[in-house]
Amino acid sequence: MDTSGDHARAPAAHPAWPDPGSIAPALLAWYDRNARALPWRAPPGASPAEPYRVWLAEVMLQQTTVAAAAGYYRAFLARWPDVFALAAAEEAEVMAAWAGLGYYARARHLIACARAMAARGGFPATEAELRALPGVGAYTAAAVAAIAFGQPAVVVDANVARVVARLFAITTPLPAARPAIRAGAAAITPAARPGDFAQAMMDLGATICTARVAKCGQCPLRAVCRAAALGEAGRLPIKAPKRAKPQRRGRTFWIAQEGRVWLVRRPPRAMLGGMRALPDDGWTAARDGAGPAPIDGEWRVGGEVTHGFTHCALTLAVLVYAGEARPHPPPASGEWWPVDRLAEAGLPSLYVKAAARAMAQAPGEAADA
Repeated sequence: MDTSGDHARAPAAHPAWPDPGSIAPALLAWYDRNARALPWRAPPGASPAEPYRVWLAEVMLQQTTVAAAAGYYRAFLARWPDVFALAAAEEAEVMAAWAGLGYYARARHLIACARAMAARGGFPATEAELRALPGVGAYTAAAVAAIAFGQPAVVVDANVARVVARLFAITTPLPAARPAIRAGAAAITPAARPGDFAQAMMDLGATICTARVAKCGQCPLRAVCRAAALGEAGRLPIKAPKRAKPQRRGRTFWIAQEGRVWLVRRPPRAMLGGMRALPDDGWTAARDGAGPAPIDGEWRVGGEVTHGFTHCALTLAVLVYAGEARPHPPPASGEWWPVDRLAEAGLPSLYVKAAARAMAQAPGEAADA
């Protein structure tokens, strides 16, 4: 059967590349038998999945594993079952529900995008229109277009990039290899079942063509994979050496009275922006914290916590207020929160660790705050 018309945006033939027309049929046949059952997916060959479910999942899955995102996805869907419900939510509620999932800019973009879509009456159906929404990047727009609307969009996430780099034996180190990887992905993206194809590529990368090991003996594309033929699959894609993250230090402050702890709201444009948190000394990814304690008085060292961010590694000293029995932080700068309901505050993981340190700290010498 002639499949030459089934592929979108194929570049000029490359002598080292496999025949694009041979890849989609083999991969889709494998996917029909082996597709992962995920809560946001339609079964292979079924009608496209509901756009809201696809979009919500794709935002959550950015730099997050399926296992970590699945519980949050179900909770969000139960609480905000469609884009209009999410658009009507308080931003603070959305940020609190996102707590622990990390990369909190995604949550701020999520609510902004939901409101933009609600204002226009729902989801746009084209990749270009999706790309124009706040916080929607090229990958998310392509994924929603392909999976929810059946468009032959070129979907390239980390799993897909790895599969393509191996299929075409692309030896240029990342990130310089990205144009070639995208061209390879475009060459094999079919016009028929593009959503299933995108998800099949993701599943292949997640389960067989993995970063840790290339299970070439189990791969449905083994016969057409250039890297497998060359014995090079395990070393591709080639990644540029990682730069050492800058090391930052700061302090956070635990102020408690009568079973309540003082929480503040992080500045909107700061790291962890908009989240509830313990007060701190103004640390950022660019510099160590240097601000004063939020109130005068005696402080005790409650230990340290460490946390890795995209742009820095942070060590945070935890200081516990040990001054007068009834401290009075400025009332406009935060809120008293019941300690026994702290899990409901939606603290980021960094401050969850800091709170645990503070609550567990043993009596010690006073620290100069």
